[in-house]
Amino acid sequence: MKFHINAIVCSILICILILCGCSRKETHKTIIEFASWGSKSEIDILKPIINEFEKENPDIKVDFMHIPQNYFQKIHLLFASNKAPDVIFINNLYLPVYANAGLLEEFTAGKEYTEEFYPQSIEALSYKGKLYAIPRDVSNLVIFYNKNIFDKKHIPYPDDNWTFEEFLKIALKLKDENTFAISFEEDPLFYLPYLMSNCGGILPELIEKDDSIKALNFYADLRKKYHAAPLKKESASATMAQMFLQERIGMYLSGRWMVPKLREEAKFNWDIVRFPKGKCGSVVQLDASGWAISSSSKHKIEAKKLINFLASKQSIDKFTVSGLIVPARQDCANSKYFLDGKRPHNAKLFTEIIKSSKPTPVTTDYREITDKLKKDLETKFN
Repeated sequence: MKFHINAIVCSILICILILCGCSRKETHKTIIEFASWGSKSEIDILKPIINEFEKENPDIKVDFMHIPQNYFQKIHLLFASNKAPDVIFINNLYLPVYANAGLLEEFTAGKEYTEEFYPQSIEALSYKGKLYAIPRDVSNLVIFYNKNIFDKKHIPYPDDNWTFEEFLKIALKLKDENTFAISFEEDPLFYLPYLMSNCGGILPELIEKDDSIKALNFYADLRKKYHAAPLKKESASATMAQMFLQERIGMYLSGRWMVPKLREEAKFNWDIVRFPKGKCGSVVQLDASGWAISSSSKHKIEAKKLINFLASKQSIDKFTVSGLIVPARQDCANSKYFLDGKRPHNAKLFTEIIKSSKPTPVTTDYREITDKLKKDLETKFN
């Protein structure tokens, strides 16, 4: 009987020790905070990847912070209150602000990064020659076009060698009382290709050049002189994406992010073509998004482990399958997941134009510059 009681006591003590051990193991996990924006479909891809990372790294717990709206305003506040996440999803338009203030950790751009990613994506996420984020994707712009409208009007499809002059001729043939030829948006993102292809730009030292002024005039004339693009009152509350889906616009300047929506909703045949050539050829800006580490992070080794996992081929392939991104990894961009045979049939164009694309020239006051431009060009465009 005494032996039986002792056995029970020993069993209880062993259980307590095991539980204590488990508890200690749990409490000793390193917790890293990770902030990102993203749509529901994007987050649905990301969360399982984080779960896989935690399984492979049982000593690390990822505290994921999804900020779907006003992302950078909230990130600003977190930095200002010394509560910056360890890992931050960031793009090249905001990166200089944080890098210049010493808020981001520098990456050593060794072979592990420079050989796997497009050089332009590495350049876009660098500041003063130093790499501050590992790329996930790149963004560039192409012309989406409605093949049905072209066929109906017996207009040959545009090719990759078309010029501004040929683009205008096609636009004038496409438009009628029910259809506009080309989209028109007043954000610099959408008229920068017109300027860059004409050897101009939007930074203060470039915007006053004759080449920039001519390109801006050409863009404004598409709307005001030729009526090939909708006036603000004609589009009303509809976005250019909505007007393209409604077949009220024959050509639409946009990026890869539109592909999933068009695959799902477009009831017409469509494809993509390179932006037309200006004085300096066909040049569109290249933007990039990726993962950075806060310089104030107390868990930089663990943060880098997470980033390397997120930036692996295995993880980037999962984002690529959705059709949402142009992967910054060259092996993913040339994989069956990106070149999946679905629309657009000319999908390889997204990677081919990376070579002729140029990272958006960004300064620490880039937002102030673009905000002023929007205000200054309001009259010109309307």
